Amino acid sequence: MRLTPFALAAGLTLAGFASHANAQQATVREAPLRAHLSFLADDLLEGRGTGQRGGDLAVRYLETQAALMGLKPLADGSYRQPVRFQGTKLLASGSSVTFHAGSGTRLTPIPGQGIVYGTGSGQASVSFEAPLLFVGYGVKAEEENWDDYKGVDMKGKILVMMVNDPQPTAEEPNRFAGKAYTYYGRWLYKFEEAVRRGAAGVLLIHTTPSASYPWSVPANGFSHERFHLNRGGNGIEGWLHEDTARDLVGASGFDLDELRRRAERRDFQPVDLKASAKVELRSVIRQVEQFNVAGIVPGTDPKLKEQAVVYSAHWDHLGIDEGVKREDKTDHTYNGAIDNASGAAALLAMAAEAVKHPAKRTQVFLWPAAEEQGLLGSAAYVANPAWPLDKTSADLNLDSMNFAGRTRDIGVAGAERSTLYETAGQVAKKMGLKLAPLIPDLSGAYFRADHFNFAKAGIPAFNVGSAVFSGDGHFEFEKNQQASSDKLVAFKKDYHQVTDEYRADWDLSGMVQQAQFTLNLGYAVANAPGMASFKKGDAFAKVKR
Repeated sequence: MRLTPFALAAGLTLAGFASHANAQQATVREAPLRAHLSFLADDLLEGRGTGQRGGDLAVRYLETQAALMGLKPLADGSYRQPVRFQGTKLLASGSSVTFHAGSGTRLTPIPGQGIVYGTGSGQASVSFEAPLLFVGYGVKAEEENWDDYKGVDMKGKILVMMVNDPQPTAEEPNRFAGKAYTYYGRWLYKFEEAVRRGAAGVLLIHTTPSASYPWSVPANGFSHERFHLNRGGNGIEGWLHEDTARDLVGASGFDLDELRRRAERRDFQPVDLKASAKVELRSVIRQVEQFNVAGIVPGTDPKLKEQAVVYSAHWDHLGIDEGVKREDKTDHTYNGAIDNASGAAALLAMAAEAVKHPAKRTQVFLWPAAEEQGLLGSAAYVANPAWPLDKTSADLNLDSMNFAGRTRDIGVAGAERSTLYETAGQVAKKMGLKLAPLIPDLSGAYFRADHFNFAKAGIPAFNVGSAVFSGDGHFEFEKNQQASSDKLVAFKKDYHQVTDEYRADWDLSGMVQQAQFTLNLGYAVANAPGMASFKKGDAFAKVKR
């Protein structure tokens, strides 16, 4: 291929031009994307629940499609990577949590309304009584000089704590990333920290602003079977509705708002709430084997093919609410059309094109399992990767994609942590796009999708333009700007609800655009002279791959 004078004038190198040409040749098509999306979100797949028949059907479909389009299997000749974990389904009969506070006050909040709970212990029967300690945000962060535990022994205690991070102040506007969320704000971190400290359990105080989602999200989550990797967990873990928390601490002579104010200070000390909880939990426990699905497009360069770029999109959603009787006409299937049949379908459409146009580096297409259960599938992949982590340049993740029409910009929140941001800017420019403005991560979106496990392993990674977590209307749509923005905002009421269903009248032009951008960015990374890296000073830059 000969470079034209125009290309030379534009300053394109031969390698850069080849990369651009490859990406342009690999053109994502709407028809297969829509077909995959409509099938994966169909009632037939029963919401693709982890440990359910619908999840097995989704895995079978993905591996069949991977073989059909010509993706190479893993080293053992399979497209499946086993993920083993423990399933826990709470039984309403025989399960209760009763609080005793103050001078004989007894509180038994209604499950699903005032409290949600389960066990991470792996025990079918859990029975104990334990004192309650308020531990602020439940955070220990040496880099922030912050410790909510202050050396107090947490063994055998139930920790009551707030969600999110310590908030910025006028004196320290950038503490804990300012108004943005950090990993310390996530429920996963708080549950894990309690396990490390030998606590009997954790109860998080829910508010919509601090959690970034309504009470219905944890209520739905705890109504289903929950899953843990087999490494031990809390005797009880759950959430308190804010009204329940207020009643509980008030009955013990404390004021919830005052406790919150105290928790914003570094000199905060854990507070004995002078209350206890009597816990009786009965659960069905089972060992579950689920599967990540992965396929490979080998690289063409004799040396660079030893390195890889990963594209990922989880296949699971919440499945069928098995507590609903089948004769009940109420919808009980959590189809997960946007979250995340959209990403899984887009990845299939992208892989079909990548097979026809290999890059210099190897490309790995990964559909992780059990993302909705705490990023378990991607955690299992990182622990046992199909491609060595030290030879993995980046992970580009797709989760909850744009269904509201084409845009003039593209969201790359989290890319600014690494050299992927500059590469993304170059790719966007070639596509006639610009990067959407970076805004504070108020919902902790960077820590809520599968790319985060790659980042924790030192691999530059981010989620490309999420419809769920970017629904604040800042994207610039090509047509009907306000109407399209309103669709993204409105979708938040469908998030993790049975109403997240496929609609044939969706305008998928923006989803195709998003998939094409991701594939083009993957080619730019796969054909670059060197691997992507975190920027100096970023927390993940210190992690050795």
